[in-house]
Amino acid sequence: MVYIFSAIFLYLFFGCMLFILQRRLLFNTSGHPGTPSDYDLYSTKEIHILTDDNITLLSWFHKADEKLPLLIYFHGNSFNIGDRANRIKKYIDKNWNVILVSWRGFGGNNGKPTEKNLYKDGEAVLKWVSKNTNFTKNQIIIYGESLGSGVAVELGTKYNFLSIVLEAPFTSIYDIASKRYKIYPTKYLVKDKFDNLSKIDKIKSPLLILSGKKDEVVPHNHSLLLLNKAKVIKKGVFIDEAIHNNLYDYGIEKDVIAFNLNIWK
Repeated sequence: MVYIFSAIFLYLFFGCMLFILQRRLLFNTSGHPGTPSDYDLYSTKEIHILTDDNITLLSWFHKADEKLPLLIYFHGNSFNIGDRANRIKKYIDKNWNVILVSWRGFGGNNGKPTEKNLYKDGEAVLKWVSKNTNFTKNQIIIYGESLGSGVAVELGTKYNFLSIVLEAPFTSIYDIASKRYKIYPTKYLVKDKFDNLSKIDKIKSPLLILSGKKDEVVPHNHSLLLLNKAKVIKKGVFIDEAIHNNLYDYGIEKDVIAFNLNIWK
């Protein structure tokens, strides 16, 4: 009997700890990225995007050829924008316009990241673009990497963009959690659901999904489920040997560029 009570106690204790600490696990925030010039991005400027709830998002903007699209890059968990400088440089070298967005709580920004708050951040970026550039939404590529895919899909259900690009996306946070914490009813415990699968058939723009078949963080089948359910013009680029964070080692920027130039008018 003692063993049974001990097992029940441990189950409830660890379940409570996971529930309380889940946002620390999901939003593994990062430190200040430094400046663009620290990463050889000498023509890239720091910008400060103000959200509706008065959070300032330090982000980077590279203005190049306005005859080419604007790529808005939403980064994944555990990174600051400096960690993604080498990625956006591949587009900058092709004379593309890029905004690399830093979430609240990440990169030294104030504020607490939650699902609803990251949606606010995404909306704030679009407002900044509208006020400070000549780009319209149908000239914008919304690029969501991993965690950023949740914001990309949400925005994609509301607006018409040139395209939505999802790198290593997930069906939902609770689907990921259910694989890691099988003994808990994660669907009912997860606060920030980012339910991409329920929304993907509502996006309005052409869709490109990039995924590594050996992804150790988000199982590759999440990308297959999303791609199959989407109803727009769509394409999947799936790399046999790639894992979660090394897709750019396989030159996926070429696929992003080719896909978008094919629909660019």
